[in-house]
Amino acid sequence: MRTTPHKALGIGALTVAAVAALVLPGTPAAARPAAAPAACTPAQAVVNGGFESGTSPWTQSASSVITSRSGQSAHGGSAYAWLAGTGGTRTDTLTQSVTIPSGCSTATLSYWLHIDTAETTTSTAYDKLTVKLGGSTLATYSNLNKNTGYVQKTVDVSSFAGQTVNLSFTGAEDSSLQTSFVLDDIALDTSGGTTTPPGDSTRTPAAPAYTVSLSSDGAGTTWNGHESVTFTNASATALSEVYLRLWDNYHGSCDAMPIKVSNVTGGTAGALSVACTALKVDLPAPLGQGQSATIGFDLGITVPSGADRFGHDGAFSFIGNALPVLAVRDSAGWHLDPYTDNGESFYSLAADFKVTLDHPSGLLVPATGTSTDTPGSSGRTVTTATASKVRDFAWAAGPFSKISGTSPGGVAVNVYSVSGISSASAQSMLSTAESAVDAHASRFGAYPYGELDAVIDNNYWFGGMEYPGFVLDLVSTTALTHEIGHQWWYGIVGDDEYNSPWLDEAFTDYATDLAQGKTGANCWSSVSWASSAEKISNSMAYWDARSSRYSTVVYGYGKCALHDLRRLIGDSAMTKLLKDYATAHWYGVSTTAEFKAAAQAAAGTDLTSFWTQHRIDG
Repeated sequence: MRTTPHKALGIGALTVAAVAALVLPGTPAAARPAAAPAACTPAQAVVNGGFESGTSPWTQSASSVITSRSGQSAHGGSAYAWLAGTGGTRTDTLTQSVTIPSGCSTATLSYWLHIDTAETTTSTAYDKLTVKLGGSTLATYSNLNKNTGYVQKTVDVSSFAGQTVNLSFTGAEDSSLQTSFVLDDIALDTSGGTTTPPGDSTRTPAAPAYTVSLSSDGAGTTWNGHESVTFTNASATALSEVYLRLWDNYHGSCDAMPIKVSNVTGGTAGALSVACTALKVDLPAPLGQGQSATIGFDLGITVPSGADRFGHDGAFSFIGNALPVLAVRDSAGWHLDPYTDNGESFYSLAADFKVTLDHPSGLLVPATGTSTDTPGSSGRTVTTATASKVRDFAWAAGPFSKISGTSPGGVAVNVYSVSGISSASAQSMLSTAESAVDAHASRFGAYPYGELDAVIDNNYWFGGMEYPGFVLDLVSTTALTHEIGHQWWYGIVGDDEYNSPWLDEAFTDYATDLAQGKTGANCWSSVSWASSAEKISNSMAYWDARSSRYSTVVYGYGKCALHDLRRLIGDSAMTKLLKDYATAHWYGVSTTAEFKAAAQAAAGTDLTSFWTQHRIDG
């Protein structure tokens, strides 16, 4: 994804108390035999964190704490927790016992908090909210931290792995002038470490085929129509349900969802979860191994304002991650990770798409795959885009300027520019794209997606974003070369982007260096770790709590580690390793363990110390 600094999560006046390391009593550490690593089953440890299922299993000091009454509002859904806020002496508590699985390298507590107050002081904390896990205070807030709307707070609680402790929120108010502490969508996500597979680790539902027909309004910001998906259960374990990821509901709220699914057929729609980005669909009967099914639904998409990967910059709309796609069930169970704006959460299997987009003829509609235009009704055009073996589908709509070319290797390249991009800049980006797609293809395998569309806007806050056959980018040679590199590292060679972001970002930054003739000489000498827990292979749950370090470590240190591996095993061995690895995982999924095994097989020396030095676990 991005090659420029990301938005940091709003932390407010969060103060995190130091949590002492757990010391086991008894035998001194030096005398204890080495234990087998504990297994980690990734889990969401908080139950009913959005309060939409009543009060259980929360314990509240008064029946009014968990509520949907007027006076405050929920972050998502209709219920929330309201502590204090009476203007009189009062203490409210909200508690739930949580278990953080053993062996999990990452555990992140997150919650959405709104504070409003009648206090006028700018210096005295009269009313306070305390967040505790077990006996440790994680954060404190007061009337001094008042804010408009909700702000998400995150705290790393990885040191509590293996423990069952109480998560508690205590709001204390003095004798006058109310302060309300309003909480919603509380989560404690755990991941990493050694997972315990169920009986079958096969990734499923497999071979999805999506058929989509949408029609837009005159501006290209509202789209309505129908989507269906046919899939096969590849696993020996029966499939009783599937999940649709409605990723772009992150950009709205559960009360005002940008992505609306209705009239589900082929299954029964269940509850929305994960801040309304996951929709469970129960199948009519369990789907056995090798059996196929189809679900369909009506779909509405409303593009919000903003030059984002899902947003519109004036007349130009960018529509990434808007089509619901199937979540993956693998050895860790269903992957229902939260959306991250800091990187990507998108983990999906290679699929076929046929997408029909009916739009005003004044709008150009670049899209994933190969597109053809046919006349529609009066003043409208129907763009039909087909794509095979892609993990997602994205498009844009607007009065773009378009130029086209063909790379020396025969790839058709189109550059779509918003107003304000000079013709010289557009031509420069076309030349960059033609060069980059051939450079990457020569190292990792022929580009398989037909044409390549690049949509250029210098207002993108994120730098650039990749989708199969379709990228968003600033006017930047390096950024565009990077996003095109993602066609291989994420697109062709997939990965679990939330739990192993280095597998696409570090590999793509390394590929970008190679395409630009950079050797990464001495780049490892500038590495400086922020803590013993910081690792190249950490998940987005870890990086979302430390957003300022994400790009430095995953992109920078990650590509430097690959340069170091190349120097260790030799240029020709590294070239062969990556080409063979891409071939072996073509349209599949890469894991850290698989790459380490492939690198070890290609090396003439034991790489154990290399992985330790470069902090790559898995």
